[in-house]
Amino acid sequence: MVKRVKANEHLITKNTIIVDDKVNKEERVNNLVVQKTNLGMEGLFGFPLRLHVYNLARPNIDSILNANILSDSLKVKRKERLLSKKQFDRYIQSKRNFNSWLKRTGEAPTLLDEDKTIKTANRLRKYYYTKGWFDNTVDYEIQKDTNKRAEVTYKVTKNTPYILDSIKPIISSPAIDSLYYKFSRASLLKKGEQYDEKNFEDERERINTYLRNNGFYHFGQDYIRFVTDTIGTNHNVNTELIIADRVIRTDDSTYAQPFKAYKIKEVNIFTDDNFENQFKAISDTTIYKDYTLYSKDKLRFRPKALTDAVFINKGDIYSDLARSRTSRYLNDLQMFRYPRIEYLENSNDTTLTANIYLEPKKKYALSLDLDVSQSNIQTIGFSVTPGLKIRNIFRGAETLELSGIAAIGASEDGNDNDETFFDINEFGGNLRLTIPRLFTPFNTDSIIPKYMSPSTAINLSITGQQNIGLDKQTLSGLLSYNWSPSRTVTNILELFNVQFVKNLNTNNYFGVYSNSFNRLDDIARSIDYIDEDETLRDDTLLNNRFAPADEFIDDVLTGNTSLSPGDDDFIAVNNIEERKERLTENNLIFSSSFDYIKDKRANIFDNSFSIFKWRIELAGNLLSNLSEVLGSPKNEDGNYEVFGVVFSQYFKTEIDYIKYFDLGNKNVLAFRSYAGIAIPYGNSNSIPFAESFFAGGPNDNRAWTAYNLGPGSSTTTNEFNEANFKIHLSAEQRFGLFGNLRGALFVDVGNIWNVLDNVEDDRATFTGFDSLEDIAVGSGFGLRYDFDFFVLRFDTGFKTYEPSLPEGSRWLKNYNFRNAVYNIGINYPF
Repeated sequence: MVKRVKANEHLITKNTIIVDDKVNKEERVNNLVVQKTNLGMEGLFGFPLRLHVYNLARPNIDSILNANILSDSLKVKRKERLLSKKQFDRYIQSKRNFNSWLKRTGEAPTLLDEDKTIKTANRLRKYYYTKGWFDNTVDYEIQKDTNKRAEVTYKVTKNTPYILDSIKPIISSPAIDSLYYKFSRASLLKKGEQYDEKNFEDERERINTYLRNNGFYHFGQDYIRFVTDTIGTNHNVNTELIIADRVIRTDDSTYAQPFKAYKIKEVNIFTDDNFENQFKAISDTTIYKDYTLYSKDKLRFRPKALTDAVFINKGDIYSDLARSRTSRYLNDLQMFRYPRIEYLENSNDTTLTANIYLEPKKKYALSLDLDVSQSNIQTIGFSVTPGLKIRNIFRGAETLELSGIAAIGASEDGNDNDETFFDINEFGGNLRLTIPRLFTPFNTDSIIPKYMSPSTAINLSITGQQNIGLDKQTLSGLLSYNWSPSRTVTNILELFNVQFVKNLNTNNYFGVYSNSFNRLDDIARSIDYIDEDETLRDDTLLNNRFAPADEFIDDVLTGNTSLSPGDDDFIAVNNIEERKERLTENNLIFSSSFDYIKDKRANIFDNSFSIFKWRIELAGNLLSNLSEVLGSPKNEDGNYEVFGVVFSQYFKTEIDYIKYFDLGNKNVLAFRSYAGIAIPYGNSNSIPFAESFFAGGPNDNRAWTAYNLGPGSSTTTNEFNEANFKIHLSAEQRFGLFGNLRGALFVDVGNIWNVLDNVEDDRATFTGFDSLEDIAVGSGFGLRYDFDFFVLRFDTGFKTYEPSLPEGSRWLKNYNFRNAVYNIGINYPF
C-alpha cells in the first residue's frame, strides 16, 4: 500500500472520532474529515482496491520507456523492422495510455497533511457549536509507525449544552405582526430544547412559506433573521426574531415600507401561446366563471378542462402553494409544453393579475417499434408495434392511446412438410383513454379534491396467439382511478378489472410442460405400460400428439394399471392431471383492487429512504352475487358459469416494504420484505395461474432461476412452480469499487406455499410456523455498472439452504460455482 509513499511521508490508514470518550461512527460527523482514507481502507474487507491499481502505474513511464527501449537504437530498429515504424509508435503510445488509465482508474494514496488535520478539527468544533455545544473543545493525536503509515484520532469534548429560553418577536410590518400569533404556534423553536442551528434555518423557511402563502407576494427569507444572546444566561439562549420591512430599490434611491398582503384581481389564461403566433392578435375571448380565456385561433379546449387545472382564484390572497399546484397539474395533463405563470402587480392597489401561458403540444403523435428476436420456441421472430396518441380528443384534455402488435416467427419444431416457414403469430390491440378527473356519476371533490391530481384510466385490450404455448386468446378491460393525497402518497383504485383467457390448443399442454410429460413417460416405462424404447406421444395423430399420455392418465386414475392410490407414482400422476386441468381451463376474472403506495424517495440520488406498498384485491364477488340473485344454475362441480366459463373468486393481498440506509462513500445497505397471499373461496378452489406467486429469478431469490423454487420443500420438476402464498426477504450491501463499477453482497430468503386451496401435498402446503423451516436461503455477490440513466447488473447466487433436500443435508450442499445461478438484470433488484 505504501509503494508510492516517500520516506518522509505517511499514508493515512485510519481516522477515528471520539466524542466524550466514545467512538462516533455517524456518517454526518465522519464526513467532516478533510483527509479521508483511500476507498476501501476502512471498508468491509479493509482492502483499498483503487489504491493498489494506482500503485501499478509507473510515475516515470517516459524515463522507463527511454531506458528500456528508446535509448537502445538497435532494439528500436529491430522492433520497427518487426512491426513497422507506425505500429512501433502505437506500441509505445499504448504503454503510456495504459499507465495513464491505471492512474485515472486508481486512487492516489491519501498522505498525511497536518494542516488538513487542523482544518478537520475546526470543522468538528464548528459542527458541535451549531448543535448547541458552544464551549466544545477538539484535540487530535497522530500516531505514525515505521512502515510509513499513520492513524489520526480526533477527541471531542462537548461540555454543557445551551438551551433555548425566551423568544422575542420584533416585527416591523403591522400586517405580518398581526399574524404572529397564528404562525408562531407551529414554531420549530421550543423553549427548553437544546440549541440547534438547523432548527433556526428550518424556522426561517417555515415562516417564509407561511407568509408567501398568505398574500405577501414580495416577501423573502432574507427579511428574517435571529439574534441570540448567551451572555450571563447560565447556558440559556435568548432569541430575538426580527422581521424587517420591505426594501424597495429604485434607480437613485432605496427606501423601506411595510409589507402588504396582495389579492388576485383577475386570472387570464392564454390557451395557444407559442413562438409562431407571438405577433398574432387574439381572436377568441371566453369568460368562464372568474377566468378569462384568450385564444389567437379557435379555442381547442372546453373552458372547464383548463380552469379545473388552475388553483389561482379571483379574490383569493396570493399563495405560492396555489401557483405550484397549478404548475404541477398543468404538467400532469401532458397537453402543454412548459406552462408558464406570471404575476403582474397592479399600480393602484395591492392586487395582482395572474397570467397563465399555455403552448399546446401537437394533437397527434405516432410511434413505431420494430423488434427481431430468438427464443427457445422460435428460430427467428419479427414484431412491429405501432402506436397513435391523440391529445384532447374530446376537448376535455383527455388522451387516447391506440397501440397494436403484429408478430410472426418460425418455430423450432415446425412441421418439415409444412410449406409455411413462419408458423407462429401473435396479433393484438390496446386502447387506453386517460381522463384528467374522476369519471363518476357523482361529485367527489369533497373527498378527493383536485389538488390531488385525480385521473381516470379506461383500458381495453385483446390479443391472440397461434402455435405459442396453449394458443391463448385474451380479452381484458379496466376502469381505474388514480390520485395523490401528498407528494409521497399515491392511491390507485381499480373499480373494474376484467380478464378473459381462452386456451385454444389445450392438446399441446405436454408440449409446453415437457417435464410433466417426461415424468409420465418414466412412470409408464417403470410399470411396463410401454416399452423402454416407446413414448406416450404419437406424432401421427395430428390433432393430438399427446393422446397416449391422456389415455395413460385415465388408465392410472381409473385403476387400469398396476398402480394403487397409495403409491407415490399414482400420486404423481394425479398431481400432474390436477395441474393440467387447472392450467388448461379458461379463466374469467372480474376483480376490484386498491393500491396504497408511500414513496419517500426525494430524487434518484437519494439513498436514504423507504417505500411502502399495499394492495388488496377481491375477485368474483359481484358475479357470484348476481348469479345467486338471478338463480343461475350451477355446473356438475357446483360452480357458477358466465358464458360457459367458471369465473374465479378469491381474496388477495400483498405488502411490500423497501428501506435504504446511506452509509456514505457510495456504501448503501438495502432491505426488502414482501408477503402475499391469495385465498380462493366460493366459486373457486384454486387461484388462476396469472394471479399466483412464484419464487426465484434476478429480482427475487437469486440462487434459483425464476419459477424454480418451491412450493415448500417439494421436489417437483414442473417448469413453472407457483402457489398462492409467498414470503420474501432480501438484504444487500452495495459499495463502490472504482469509477462507475459497484459491488454488492446479498442474502435472499423466502419461498412459496399452497394454503387454503385444493393442493394436498404436505410438502407444498403451509400448515403453520413449522413450515417456516422450508424457507430457502440464497446468498452471493454481484457487480453493477452505473451508466447514469440505467444500471447493468450481474449477480451470482449460491444455494445456501435448500428446503427440497433431505433434512440434515440442506445447508451448503450445493454451495459452489457449478450449481450457482448467474443473473443478468437492468437496474437494482429492489
